[in-house]
Amino acid sequence: MALYDAVVLAGGGARRLGGADKPAVRVGARTLLDRVLAACRDADRTVVVGPERPTARAVLWASEDPPGGGPLTALHAGLAHTTRPLVAVLAADLPFLAPATVHRLLAVPPRAEGQLLRDGEDRDQPLTAVYRAAPLRRELAALDAEFGTLAGMPLKLLLQGLTLHRLEVPGGLDCDTWADIAAARARIRDHGTVLDEWIAAVKTELGIDPDVDTAALLDTARDAAHGVARPAAPLTTFLIGYAAALHGISPAEAARKVSALAEVWEQEQRHQEQAQAEQRT
Repeated sequence: MALYDAVVLAGGGARRLGGADKPAVRVGARTLLDRVLAACRDADRTVVVGPERPTARAVLWASEDPPGGGPLTALHAGLAHTTRPLVAVLAADLPFLAPATVHRLLAVPPRAEGQLLRDGEDRDQPLTAVYRAAPLRRELAALDAEFGTLAGMPLKLLLQGLTLHRLEVPGGLDCDTWADIAAARARIRDHGTVLDEWIAAVKTELGIDPDVDTAALLDTARDAAHGVARPAAPLTTFLIGYAAALHGISPAEAARKVSALAEVWEQEQRHQEQAQAEQRT
């Protein structure tokens, strides 16, 4: 059984993105929110605070009071639905958050009340963290009593009352601007990661999560096809068949979903190439 709950903060105005619905922005054909949910998929309960949106897996939705009241009101709303002694608190704009990182954060040192990431620019990331639930509730209650409200209060006030341990990580973590989104989209198309990213997107779209030995499948496919040039093709075909059998849908229906997903994937690439061309001119 999972040892923690997760609270994902998915509200905010995304002013630096021109008011776009940032958690719904796609990177590698998956929304930023779905990418974060995949990183904490073994949480006992996952609470998403913000407007309800389609998600790849079931979550519990919560709303801050007042709406748009800021991160502390959102955290308070999400925490009210958790029961585990450890709570992962995550922003919804972390495209490369991995389950392994969440598990590292879960190893909170005995004398610490939480553990968070500190990025390559020496900035604390309180929304990429795991906290002990009791001290978190204590500090939120203390701030509410002192100021009469949590609305509009900065997260740094919460950190001041907690004994925290930091884990250093290189580079930035979140996506605040369209330039950050473009960089994330470019990164997933690196030769060493593009296949894994595509397969993860297909699994999400089809609602499946088979334990697939990708390397063995590719080796078999290459042998059968006498050297496959595009390894995504046989794996995608396998996943279409798997989804059809699991969900009782026709292969044609599953294939249509993947074709639509591929179109989103290609659109991202075209947008990325256009942005790079504009930067060169």
